[in-house]
Amino acid sequence: MNKKSPENIRKVCMKSYMTESERDRIAALAEQCGLSVSEFMRRVLLGQEINSKIDKEAFLDLLRVNADLGRLGGLFKLSLTENARKVTSHREVRRILHEIEDRQEELRQLISVTEKAVLNRASVKEKR
Repeated sequence: MNKKSPENIRKVCMKSYMTESERDRIAALAEQCGLSVSEFMRRVLLGQEINSKIDKEAFLDLLRVNADLGRLGGLFKLSLTENARKVTSHREVRRILHEIEDRQEELRQLISVTEKAVLNRASVKEKR
């Protein structure tokens, strides 16, 4: 079992007065981070790292969409090679391929910006 040493057992309670809207905001922020309100407040007050669950999920969603677009482009190309005689307009095919590639490039840029923001935030916290 993972027992805490006596000096690490949390027994002391501190009170803080706030408005209901402040309490609700703190609870919402704690939930976004996947922490209890107590753990969230302890980390904020002690200047410890807090990672948002939502940031991570959004980043992973961007990666999934980018992968889906890659698969879509691959399936589209496969469809063209198998049905080469049925293609009516090469211009339309090029337009669709360029549109897929443009969306992938937009996603790559968003992923890069998001990754830099997350890494910068982490490096700033490490310097503390």
